[in-house]
Amino acid sequence: MKITRADVEHVAKLARLELTDEEAATFTGQMDAILAYVDKLNELDTSAIVPTAHAVPMENAFRDDVATDSIGIDNALANAPSRVEGFFRVPKVIE
Repeated sequence: MKITRADVEHVAKLARLELTDEEAATFTGQMDAILAYVDKLNELDTSAIVPTAHAVPMENAFRDDVATDSIGIDNALANAPSRVEGFFRVPKVIE
């Protein structure tokens, strides 16, 4: 696939980039080389390759959901800088 200068300028416009003539010429060559390499990958026969979502096998890492006793209000509020009637006291954020 051949990338033209117009393609580079179009991508730059979409990305809201202002390129100099030198940058546009440089990026045209670089983008063309990248797409040529990617096009080479299309030559590989991948018909026997199974599509995967992850590169390595994944297993569920979650533990079973088991109900336990809570830590209690006093323990939960033990390090609270300010509390009122069993609740955290926080500064007002809405005027």
